[in-house]
Amino acid sequence: MNLGELLSKITTESVHGSTAVECTGICVDSRKVVAGSIFVALPGTKAHGGDFVLEALGKGAVAVVSQTEVPRGGGVGVLVSDARRALAELAVAYFDRPAEALRIAGITGTNGKTTTAFLIQHICDTAMLRCGMLGTVHYQIGDKILPAARTTPDALEVQAMLAQMRDAGCKSAVLEVSSHAIVQQRVRGVDFDAAVFTNLTQDHLDYHGSMDAYFEAKAGFMTGLDQQRFKVGTAIVNVDDRFGAQLYDRLQQGGIKTIPFGLGARAEFRASNCRTDLHGSSFQLDATGRSWLVRLPLIGMFNISNALAAIAATHAMGVDVRTAVLALAQAPAVPGRMQAIPGKRSFRVFVDYAHTEDALRNALRTLRDLQPNRIITVFGCGGDRDNTKRPLMGAAAEAGSDWCIITSDNPRSESPSLIAQNIVSGMRRNNFEVELDRKKAIALAIELAGPRDIVLIAGKGHEITQETAGRMEPFDDVAIATSAVENRQSDFGR
Repeated sequence: MNLGELLSKITTESVHGSTAVECTGICVDSRKVVAGSIFVALPGTKAHGGDFVLEALGKGAVAVVSQTEVPRGGGVGVLVSDARRALAELAVAYFDRPAEALRIAGITGTNGKTTTAFLIQHICDTAMLRCGMLGTVHYQIGDKILPAARTTPDALEVQAMLAQMRDAGCKSAVLEVSSHAIVQQRVRGVDFDAAVFTNLTQDHLDYHGSMDAYFEAKAGFMTGLDQQRFKVGTAIVNVDDRFGAQLYDRLQQGGIKTIPFGLGARAEFRASNCRTDLHGSSFQLDATGRSWLVRLPLIGMFNISNALAAIAATHAMGVDVRTAVLALAQAPAVPGRMQAIPGKRSFRVFVDYAHTEDALRNALRTLRDLQPNRIITVFGCGGDRDNTKRPLMGAAAEAGSDWCIITSDNPRSESPSLIAQNIVSGMRRNNFEVELDRKKAIALAIELAGPRDIVLIAGKGHEITQETAGRMEPFDDVAIATSAVENRQSDFGR
């Protein structure tokens, strides 16, 4: 593609050098630069792309896009006020606006993004709108499934993968949109047909600094619908959530098309007569002037909320409600989301990604509704992340469990024992023990389980690695729990 033509699509402060050259691609990592690349020097928390400009030019970059002046004499220098915005705009133009060819749903919120994304994908596939996915568990492009490095990839990867979905014959796509991605403009240039807000509870305050800033990041994704160039997007908002209710009012004032969902009277997609047991959930859906009985093979009130979000979102994407309701009866299990461990035992074991106070409380409340004899919970908190939520997690686990086993959950560079102490500081009852070896903790919980007990292994869900002291090692809660259940000698706990 001609460099001058590509640069005409973005906002620049100045350009020096001849743009009458061809470019072969866009890079944000100087190590991946090849002859003909455009190198975009992004600001970072640990390093600045500007430090690698000379390396990129030495490898044959034809242009450097940066927020600081580029040394003259080694290619085209492009000065911009916002390098992340420039990256998104360049990627959109380079891949020929792939979002326009797809019906796209984006999901943001603290909890529920992944399950809602899987439900939307399943409904779209059932409706013959072959659906790609970018999310926490994996990226899916047609029949190809790729490991997910992070929930929302950078703007360059987003546009590249949307283009691959388009070229693979997909008609729709669903994206989990993290708060980091919103602030860093990773989905800039993606026009959404539906933008979903699930809920907001404390998380990522190490990055955002406050709940207000965290909320504003999420809200910015939703209010940004009125800036879309090619589509009129619909906001899908959980008005049962207190932040969702605030957001709904703001969107109404801004004139943005909005569908509120939930259990209350304000909801246009509303659930009532909700039931949930070990086999799944059911509820009455009232929407678009009609009522349906919805059956869902997922347990918990939070999954009823996720199903409402998915039905409303796919409605905004052009799928009729009846098709969505019928599809949900055959919805797939979501990896690491209240995932039942197989085994013919008198007790049950679930693995769940719950790693916030609210998610853990919801998971435990759901399991308590199944009327077990006891709930035994294995959990921890991540290192190098918001440490103020650790005592809150401890209090949530203590309140909803009969016995807790505190263990490691990606301690990263922090001391696992210090993280455990932070968790214990929020606990007032003596219903816990500490076993920092996560594999031993899981085995211990399963050994303790007796008839009609439930073991919840919380925090890691679908993850298959554990990060400790700078090392990333294989670790799969599901595989370890499955092995522990199979190897237990007796069906009666200690």
